[in-house]
Amino acid sequence: MTTPKYKLVAEEAVEMRQKYWGEIKDPIYGYVYVTDLEKEIIDSFPVQRMRRLRQLAGAEYVYPAANHTRFEHSVGVMYLAGKLVQNSNLSQYLSEDEAQMVRIAALLHDVGHGAFSHIFEQLLNKFLNKTHEDMTQWIVEKSELKDIIEKLGFSSKAIGKLAIGELHKPGKAFMDQIIQSSVDVDKLDFIVRDTYHTGAEYGYVDIFRLIHTLDLIDENLAVDIGAISALESFIIARVESFKSIYFHRVGRAVQIMLALAMEKANEELELTSFKTPEEYLTLDDYTVWTMLKKCEASRRIIEDLEHRKLLKCAYEKTFYEKNGLIARIFDVEDIRSQIRAEIAKQAKVKPEEIIIDVPTVPSVPYHHSVLLEPMEIPVFYKTRDGKKVQRKLSEVSRIFDILKGFLNILRVYTHQKNRRNVEEAAAKVLGETPFSARISF
Repeated sequence: MTTPKYKLVAEEAVEMRQKYWGEIKDPIYGYVYVTDLEKEIIDSFPVQRMRRLRQLAGAEYVYPAANHTRFEHSVGVMYLAGKLVQNSNLSQYLSEDEAQMVRIAALLHDVGHGAFSHIFEQLLNKFLNKTHEDMTQWIVEKSELKDIIEKLGFSSKAIGKLAIGELHKPGKAFMDQIIQSSVDVDKLDFIVRDTYHTGAEYGYVDIFRLIHTLDLIDENLAVDIGAISALESFIIARVESFKSIYFHRVGRAVQIMLALAMEKANEELELTSFKTPEEYLTLDDYTVWTMLKKCEASRRIIEDLEHRKLLKCAYEKTFYEKNGLIARIFDVEDIRSQIRAEIAKQAKVKPEEIIIDVPTVPSVPYHHSVLLEPMEIPVFYKTRDGKKVQRKLSEVSRIFDILKGFLNILRVYTHQKNRRNVEEAAAKVLGETPFSARISF
């Protein structure tokens, strides 16, 4: 990484932060207004690369219009972050520079995603023990973004940390929580954007009601009880989207196939052998698909995807209560391997013909709140004298109290030719096959 050739003088940097460049037309929010400073970051290669990363890789096999990208999502997150830092409850605690930092960090929060977004994360985890958040911080601090950010008068290290919600600025924990928390601008954008592009709109979520009523308790974000209806709608939309979009059985089959293709081809293609941000950034949906199609180890899978010859779900079961056995199935790979071997034995197929899929998350995925125990979203009400009184969401929302419990899905996939035998074997090993798993899409 080279040292910036020059750094703008303070007056020029301030002018770029304030000068209006133009607007981006967004199908969700209308016009997103962009400053000269933000345009320079948007035009960088790492940000432009996100145009070639689909937001919901695999979902387009179920919802044909779900071809939106990480780029438009990131612009939307920047827009919402801008609205939130203008919230009078927060803006009084932020300097102009800090508010701009939040917008930049929101724009860059997904810049570290690999090809096919979360699918590539399986390779990062398995071979490098990394996540896309690790890659985001690396790219912000070590790529051309470092030059641009520091030329504009900001610290690339601070922006990199804030982009993954780990700036930890004393007295201002809420800055991280704007980017990553139970109700952050990332989730608020993708819940409305993903439901819009799939057409699977599970009720109206008034995200701007939430944004305008978010406040602080000490230095942490909390939701005013006056917005409880909007918050409940948001929670329900996340539950339904989890089941019907993010872990739809067909979309998940495509994701599994892509993950298998990349893992099979990794040694030959050296997908995880990059040494610099620039090498990593060459990998996007377009380049990796082409590489996989040319590679002997993965070509057959890509050809199957091109002809929509997908893995079939032979067994599916949703668990709403957690016990020791279920926990081991979801959390321990050796247990899943034993179950797979037993199903394969009874179905008279090779174990590699069977995939046990457990899209494990702690319930409907909420991050731990610094205010309350896990699974809680901090809420409060104001007394007549303006004092904020904190409450647990489960105390004021029966909907949340019901939905915050354990939720996980266990599926068994195989090829079409094995489906009947595997269905019968899985039912014997894991229990009766629900009717929903017998439906073919």
